[in-house]
Amino acid sequence: MPEPLVLLPGMMCDARLYGPQIKTLGRDRAIHVAPIQAQDTVEAMATEVLANAPATFALAGLSMGGIVAMEVVRRAPTRVTRLALMDTNALSETPAYAASREPQIARVMAGSLVDVMREDMKPDYLAPGAGRQVVLDLVMDMALEMGEGVYLRQSRALQRRPDQQNVLRKLKIPTLILCGEYDRLCPVSRHQFMADLIHGAELCIVPDAGHLPTLEQPEAVNAALKQWLSA
Repeated sequence: MPEPLVLLPGMMCDARLYGPQIKTLGRDRAIHVAPIQAQDTVEAMATEVLANAPATFALAGLSMGGIVAMEVVRRAPTRVTRLALMDTNALSETPAYAASREPQIARVMAGSLVDVMREDMKPDYLAPGAGRQVVLDLVMDMALEMGEGVYLRQSRALQRRPDQQNVLRKLKIPTLILCGEYDRLCPVSRHQFMADLIHGAELCIVPDAGHLPTLEQPEAVNAALKQWLSA
């Protein structure tokens, strides 16, 4: 049997972020979507993922999921057989950006999660096109189901996340770095930087996609993940 695949969702997202990938890749292998919503540090999230993951597994994460994935590899490098980092960031949060989250956190604590999510998931984070609103609606549905507590915990975790450049430099497993060409939150240049740190990494830029290519261009992402899983 092929190795199982563990998927880590982005901030305020659940398994629906990977719906098209689960449908396609799940035909050939076991897939486990690991929630990262109960803890308020990246380190604790990674510990929980490892506690519930198979003995060895392929690992893929998008956005915050990619940040947690890097910590998983740092903690248990022999358990991860291959790694896919999608629309994410290996750097720690700058003090200025961490401070900019505080007004959003305060507004969510005051009951304005809907408004904050509308601002966080601005349409310009996604590629232009007719399907953009459908993706935004799904993101909003996922966020509202998770609620204020998850937003607060994940925001705190992002503020205090560790720098993972050294983890990437040490990687010796098949690694895919994937990014939507229109991603303004985690731009292409950041992914080129990550790929340059990793020996033998494959860099894939998904045309006509922004920050959520798994939903925006699922067939292209599925093709890239299939190739990565067979490497």
